[in-house]
Amino acid sequence: MDVQQFDYELPERLIAQHPLKDRTASRLLVLDKQTGSIAHRRFTDLIHYVAPGDVLVLNDSKVMPARLIGEKEGTGAKIEVLLLKSLGDDRWETLVKPAKRIKPGTAVSFGNGLLRMVCEEATEMGGRIVRFFYQGIFYEILDQLGSMPLPPYIHAQLEDKDRYQTVYARELGSAAAPTAGLHFTREYLKQLEQKGVQLAYITLHVGLGTFRPVTAETVEEHVMHAEYYEIPERTAEVVNRTKEAGKRVIAVGTTSCRTLETVGREHGGKLVPTNGWTDIFIYPGYQFTILDGLLTNFHLPKSTLMMLVSALAGRENIMRAYKSAVEEEYRFFSFGDAMLIL
Repeated sequence: MDVQQFDYELPERLIAQHPLKDRTASRLLVLDKQTGSIAHRRFTDLIHYVAPGDVLVLNDSKVMPARLIGEKEGTGAKIEVLLLKSLGDDRWETLVKPAKRIKPGTAVSFGNGLLRMVCEEATEMGGRIVRFFYQGIFYEILDQLGSMPLPPYIHAQLEDKDRYQTVYARELGSAAAPTAGLHFTREYLKQLEQKGVQLAYITLHVGLGTFRPVTAETVEEHVMHAEYYEIPERTAEVVNRTKEAGKRVIAVGTTSCRTLETVGREHGGKLVPTNGWTDIFIYPGYQFTILDGLLTNFHLPKSTLMMLVSALAGRENIMRAYKSAVEEEYRFFSFGDAMLIL
């Protein structure tokens, strides 16, 4: 499959630079994966598309203030570091800019020495394995010195750190937000529960794959980066019970989708409480084992996430829906509007 099949034209003005004041004020494009029919709604209309007994599976991973700006010791050159994954013992997998300045042995200082970093090795994907040195509690220092690692297509400053977190974020560890969940408020989640919709949580820490474009010419050549996930016992029970009752399992976000499918395909369409690393790559031809529906944002052209939604709803349906979203001037990407595939 040619990667170009997942490309589309997007005017830059449609890339949302700011979150809306009210989380639930987004628009919602509803796509019927069987018929390809498209409806233009408000996000709060989601409640009319889910039924009592259905389950929404949400990713409770919390974004770290993982972007650090420091100075290279010896030269004072400005260095930007993005924390991706903890390797234990104060060692981290990171992305650094400019990478050519950071070789093994290079030291970088942050906050006038409050935090120091020494590069240990370069990785295949242009990243760096580093070790941090500090006094006190690492995550408290990170909260003091770090900023939210907004995607490169967002050029505006984020005034409120919490707007790049879901209201149910609990487990610290992501390098980017699971953005489909940004539309929910606690009040709206309560309304859904009052209707009889079940809420269940998984954790997937969003990592390097989010920042890596597809450089291969064909879909099958692309290699996914592994990300850590956890499925608690209650979630496994709720999802299995929902499937047995003939109700729908709807993932909130592609991260929830990938976690469910990783475990479901290994256990014959059932969930089990477990944790591990997933590099699952879902593209057209994939047979879903758990998922019935997906709430998601609009994704970058030629991205693995365009391929994932095309696997669920059909490539032609997705490309037509995206064309309609552009024509209707939906807001795109992390702070943009939502799409419901059922």
